[in-house]
Amino acid sequence: MSENSKIWTGKAASYNQVRPTPPSALLDVLTQLIDLPHPALVVDLGSGTGISTAIWGERAEQVIGIEPNADMRKEALHKIEGHPHADHIRYQEGVAHQTGLPDDCADIVTAAQSFHWMEPTSTLAEIARILRPGGIFAAYDYDMPPAIHWDLDRISREVSLRFVELIKERGLPPAFKLWSKEQHLENMSKSGHFRFTHAVLLHHVEQGDASRYLDMTRSSAFSQFQFTDQETGLDRLTEAAHKYIGTTPVPWYVSYRVRIAVK
Repeated sequence: MSENSKIWTGKAASYNQVRPTPPSALLDVLTQLIDLPHPALVVDLGSGTGISTAIWGERAEQVIGIEPNADMRKEALHKIEGHPHADHIRYQEGVAHQTGLPDDCADIVTAAQSFHWMEPTSTLAEIARILRPGGIFAAYDYDMPPAIHWDLDRISREVSLRFVELIKERGLPPAFKLWSKEQHLENMSKSGHFRFTHAVLLHHVEQGDASRYLDMTRSSAFSQFQFTDQETGLDRLTEAAHKYIGTTPVPWYVSYRVRIAVK
């Protein structure tokens, strides 16, 4: 297991319940860009609980999720029980820069809300190795928080900034390594492995109540730090979530930033 992936141990079930599912338009865009409606193989790197993997079951002949964390893989396998296309989907232990897959085997490689956990140079080299010529890589992330209410969004951003401030103030040792999402496209372009790179913005609507919103906030990597809700502002966020959302699900407007690279 990679050092970064250890922080998700014990959190797979809750993560799977609260995180958003990528829009079907993502699959439409990627398959259209390479003129391949039904890819033979899609590889999902850092596949976690399979939220971004199982969606390919109906489109692709085979889907492989690569995930180093055993708890996440177990949840992913549980999730596809009864899935109508479960025979197209499998998960295997591995890391993004050492997948163990053959050269030129994949039509599409994805990294959903995960590429910032991966060392870009070695990972992009591995992606280029397993992608067939003309295949496409997509690293995509959703903006946090989803657009729901301006005041709720404001407080959520303040909470995220406060976590960072507390970590710096207390000189806490980094338990994980992150790479900037803002550098994804530049890293892909400068790697020399791809002939075309581009960014696409997609939007998706999900429904959620206050409990889901707060659980999604707590499912971040910051949750490993033992700060009080008063220190981080989570107490204010909890109050705001119940005020602006409550117990009845409301629309969440989720924006996905998709960075693509064609081999």
